[in-house]
Amino acid sequence: GLYKKARAGQLKNFTGIDSPYETPQKPEIHIHTTNMTPQQAADLIVNRLLG
Repeated sequence: GLYKKARAGQLKNFTGIDSPYETPQKPEIHIHTTNMTPQQAADLIVNRLLG
């Protein structure tokens, strides 16, 4: 629903609609989705968040 609102002009400065994507300077985690399954990527994210 957020993209629909952004396209309708109800949300301003929405990344990908009226604000460009800015690559993080120092990302905390890298997810190489071409080398893993969606489940592996999700597990990596959850494990990183939970420590």
